[in-house]
This record gives sequence, structure tokens and C-alpha cells, in this order.
Amino acid sequence: MRVILERSNLLKSLNHVHRVVERRNTIPILSNVMLVTEGNSLEMKATDLDLEITEATPAQVERAGGTTVPAHLLYEIVRKLPEGAEVMLRTDDDGNAMTVAAGRSSFRLQCLPQSDFPQLTAGSFSHIFRIDAAALKKLIDKTQFAISTEETRYYLNGIYLHAVESGGKLKLRSVATDGHRLARAEMDAPAGAEGMPGIIIPRKTVNELQKLVDVPDMAVATELSDTKIRFTIGGVVLTSKLIDGTFPDYQRVIPTGNDKRLLIDRESFARAVDRVSTVSSERGRAVKLSIGDGLVTLAVNNPDSGSATEELAADYSSDPMEIGFNAKYLLDVAAQLGGENARFMLADSGSPTVIHDTADEDTLYVLMPMRV
Repeated sequence: MRVILERSNLLKSLNHVHRVVERRNTIPILSNVMLVTEGNSLEMKATDLDLEITEATPAQVERAGGTTVPAHLLYEIVRKLPEGAEVMLRTDDDGNAMTVAAGRSSFRLQCLPQSDFPQLTAGSFSHIFRIDAAALKKLIDKTQFAISTEETRYYLNGIYLHAVESGGKLKLRSVATDGHRLARAEMDAPAGAEGMPGIIIPRKTVNELQKLVDVPDMAVATELSDTKIRFTIGGVVLTSKLIDGTFPDYQRVIPTGNDKRLLIDRESFARAVDRVSTVSSERGRAVKLSIGDGLVTLAVNNPDSGSATEELAADYSSDPMEIGFNAKYLLDVAAQLGGENARFMLADSGSPTVIHDTADEDTLYVLMPMRV
């Protein structure tokens, strides 16, 4: 194989594919990226056996062929080459090594045979639809922070994507929860999503997808079955296994009878929570909200270091109440809100609270209270 590429094109594609490769691997070939010439382009592929990413980049192919080389090493080499450089990739006749040359720099990397590289067999997809990149990004961004990191409840380690009837319309909905908080976002379902299975997209796939859908005005071709999902974004193809588990009935967690309405300036509230939580001994410490007529008092009490209080004006006219929340969770939700105000729907100090974005009725958040 002998190909010549623009450094910028090569780096952009390597940046996408090398992230899938785990730093530590017991199987040597999984540390590698596969490079294969395809017409007037070079196709790169990386996998961790659960997730596979493929991207083709324009190249001047002087001799067709393919090989695999260490992904992170190749990425670091190309990243450090001067901007605007032309990069030549050339394999030895015996295929055991590849030379990376640019200007006066030359590197020689060990290769492993292309035939050893594992393929993530996708099988057939039952549902295919196109979704606007910005809409897909919103479904992910608004819920991703609530994904559980607790490995024992593995079925919560991803985003639950499913189609649901709501208000006489079919919606495509994303949900994530870790048992303490829940985030839900939805959009009008695209044509082709009817009857799709409810699927759980793993956290790592979500993270990669989040970086790839940062392209405005692009449609993402989405194909899915019960076990796999594939996204095609421009020249990038991301194929992933799905989490094999049953997502809990999240609807039961979302209270519908909360009748105490609190409207508060989002930015002032977030800053106040951030300030008073400074005296917390650990991030999980509760901040107590004392809610009265037109006023909210935030308080944190830490026996080891001291206490803090701050008062905020708010729109509230129900019975006074006190409720505690994890300060970090409050800040995470506040960061997702786009409106000027946050709308809290409360019941009592021991029941879940629903938080709405006043600028976006397609999202909602649920927080479990803490004892204070």
C-alpha cells in the first residue's frame, strides 16, 4: 500500500476513529486502526468489539492495499506533524511495517495483518429513518448527564430511545436515569420510526455520537434492530451493539399531581447553589431549599467547616415547604435549561420534583429529594 494524504484530512478522520480504541487491550489487534484503500480514498476502521467506527478520507492512492497499525501512536504522530503537510503512508513488501513520511520526518510502525482485524457483523436492520443532526444532538445532550455509572444496574448505563404516542402524535423520545434523577427529551418521530423497538444505546456510543453530530444542517441516517444500531453521518459510519436489558417503566417515576409551582431565575439560582455548596464536605451534600411566599432560602450546613445561606426572590404562592436536593444534581439540570426561568413542580419534602425548561416544553427533569 502506498497513499498520499493531506495532514488535516488524515488527522480529522483519525481523531474520530482512534477514540474508540481502548488504551489497554489484552487483544493486540484491538489497539490498531485498520487502513484500507478504497477507490480514491483511504478507509479507516477501529473497534472495541462493541462499537465500530469507519471513516473514509480523500487520498491519492498510488498502490492499493491494507494493513493495521497502532491507533493512538499514528494519531499522535499525525497530530505533531506541521500543518499543511502532505503525509505518505507506505507498507513494506512483507507487510510487517508501515512508513509514515512527511517532509523530513519519517516514522516506521509495526503492522498486524488486516485479515486478523475483527468485523462487527451488523446483520439486518428492521427500522431505517433519517434524523436531523441538530435534533439528534438535542435528544442526546439533554439526557446524557443522567446516565448511570453504576455497573450493577447495567440497563441504566445508556440512553433509552423509543417511539411513543403523546398528545395524538408519534414522538421519538430519549430517557436517562440513575435512580436519583431522570431526564427526558422528545421530538416528532421521523418517518420510518413507527413500531421501532425500544433500545438502550450504551454510554460510550452516546459519547462518540455526541462528538460526531456537532455538524449543523446534516441528516443522520439511522438504522436499528433489537441488538444493533448504526448511524451514518457524512463519511462516518458508527455501528454499535445495544445494551441487552429492559429499561424500567420510567413513566411511573414522573409525578403528575405536583401542584406547588415555583418559578425562579435559572442563572441566579444556579449561581446561588454553586456558592452555598462551597462549604459542603463532599459533592453529595444536600442543599436545603426553604420555600415561602415570593422567597427561596438556600442553606448548606456542614458540621466540619461551617454553614452558608442565600436568599433569592421567586414566584411562589403555595404553602411554605422545605426540601433538600443534591447540589450537583441541581447544577446539572440548571445547565441543561435554556429558558430564563426554571419551573419547579413540587408536592412535598419527600416526593420527586419535576423541573421544566420554560423555553422548551419537549424536555423535563425529575429529581429525588434528599433528607436534610
